[in-house]
Amino acid sequence: MRRTRLCVLSLMGFLGVCTSMKAQVSVVEAINEYGKFDDWCMREVKESGIIGGKTKYLYEFYGSQDTLFTGKKPYQAPEGYLWRTNNVLAIVAGVVKTSNTVYPEPRDGGYCARIETHIEEVKALGMVNMDVVCQGAVLVGALPEPIRDTKSPMSKVLYGVPFNDTPKALRFDYKSDVGHNAVRGTGFSKLKPLDYPDSAEVTFVLQKRWEDEDGRVHALRVATGIERFSESVLEWVNGHEVQLHYGDITGEPFYEKYMGLKTDPETAYHTLNSKGQNVIVEEDGWAEPGTEPNFMMLHFITSCGKAFYGGVGNTLWIDNVEIVM
Repeated sequence: MRRTRLCVLSLMGFLGVCTSMKAQVSVVEAINEYGKFDDWCMREVKESGIIGGKTKYLYEFYGSQDTLFTGKKPYQAPEGYLWRTNNVLAIVAGVVKTSNTVYPEPRDGGYCARIETHIEEVKALGMVNMDVVCQGAVLVGALPEPIRDTKSPMSKVLYGVPFNDTPKALRFDYKSDVGHNAVRGTGFSKLKPLDYPDSAEVTFVLQKRWEDEDGRVHALRVATGIERFSESVLEWVNGHEVQLHYGDITGEPFYEKYMGLKTDPETAYHTLNSKGQNVIVEEDGWAEPGTEPNFMMLHFITSCGKAFYGGVGNTLWIDNVEIVM
């Protein structure tokens, strides 16, 4: 039986200090070890009274023996711990709000991750009544907290980590409930049905990145492994693999437009440059065969559209995620 733990992080004060992993391990080892999703934390957060003052819970992956945290302090993963949910604490104009789209769910004596697209309601004493479509995501990277505004939503997540290996595939267990009709919900207007079935997606991409003298970050696509889940699969599929394809794949029979370079600023990845500025990663082209990567993006998401667009009800369960070398 797998070891399990669900740690509670309270607003009562600082309960402990997280420790780094006992020894430095490779990125692959770190991702594979904690891709079992057996260790979780639960943050208890009281939202601002102006929006109802409810107590909400944020779940997060956690890779240490210790508990941590305080009230509204941003989440800090232990050193070397690479997985992150997009469950988030926001403090906008002093108003505390949370969003939780990823949950632990029991499986085989341990836990898996359940990822959802849902509507987050924001009601402020009869003055504000907003509905926001929130896409669930599990990712390798960072999501700096607290969120201070809703501008440029893609810039809030720093997908990926430095990486210079050449793996063959990504392997994981999954099941899915997808194909729900997409809805646009930005919070600034009424919910708008978009009349197309939405899919979940896994992305495993390698890049060769560099920064120019103006602080702009460029990249070549070294390898691509992207798959969409457009049909519901309600029984677990174990050991599913997404192959990583190196070089320019646009002429391959399996190529789909969504596997292409990220050239749209609304959906492009973001990173911090050497000056600490949040900038777009400009994918300039496909790398030549044999190019060594220096960065990896790995994430699962329950909706394929822009931020605040999604098939409400789309759900993806994942477990035992590992990089195959």
